[in-house]
Amino acid sequence: MDKLEAMRAFVQVVESGGFAAAARQMMLTRSTVNKAVIALEKQLGAQLLQRSTRQVSVTAAGCAYYDRCVAILADLSEADQAIAQLQIEPQGVLRVNAPMSFGISHLAPAIADFMAHNPKIQVDCILNDRTIDPIEEGFDVTVRISSAPPLASLTQIDLASVPLNLCAAPGYLNQRAPIDNPRTLQSWDCLHYGYRALCTQWRLAGPDGEVILPIRPRLCSNNGEVLREAAIAGQGVALLPEFMVQSAMAAGQLTAILPDYCPTPLTLSALYPSHRYLSVKVKRFVEFLGDRFGNLTQ
Repeated sequence: MDKLEAMRAFVQVVESGGFAAAARQMMLTRSTVNKAVIALEKQLGAQLLQRSTRQVSVTAAGCAYYDRCVAILADLSEADQAIAQLQIEPQGVLRVNAPMSFGISHLAPAIADFMAHNPKIQVDCILNDRTIDPIEEGFDVTVRISSAPPLASLTQIDLASVPLNLCAAPGYLNQRAPIDNPRTLQSWDCLHYGYRALCTQWRLAGPDGEVILPIRPRLCSNNGEVLREAAIAGQGVALLPEFMVQSAMAAGQLTAILPDYCPTPLTLSALYPSHRYLSVKVKRFVEFLGDRFGNLTQ
């Protein structure tokens, strides 16, 4: 038995709790597994396992070596799988979750293009504006526009920066004195993305540093289109992603305010469960999203 197989035998003994159980898992004789571990100990000049008539325990050296063996064997398996995946055409069902507005305006045409280039993939795309646990709800990829860090169980790939615009309808602005200080917004009607109970402040980066601005929300919503339409109707000032308000601003329905005070951009990200092995379909889709939205300006 070569050294890699001996390492596998040692790992299996530790994980199975004994030589007999390890031998059954590996479909080898107990003697073969025992000889492999003994040979490994001789090569290393260290005792890895403490044996008694009733049980097997791991020595301090064995614990350290076990950790390294697991990492080495996992890396080898990952390398084997990576090569195998190069020969596999992505296929199967891909479950995708995304926010409603971005999903309709940007992700929908992107998914159609992705499907055209990957005919063996079937897509289930679910759009909503609530924060979900992708693992609990069974999504392969979740697209988010946020500044919040992901769960530890998720891998996050940042795709693009998402600029935010402060804007209001010309009619709303005409009823007020020209604004040159963000503190003025505290007495204006603000249209806030999110939930009233969780956050009622905006952060703006100005000439003298960051301004944390408590606001008085006239309307709160977890959907940007609701806020945009309220802003167009003259109901207040909205802080929204640039891609959502560009056309309204170009049409004169909305006007940018406080150009010297820049809201902190959000990040467009793709999140997926932090498995060691990434399926071909997920890898292909995340790469596609990076190419598609690497510069999200419209």
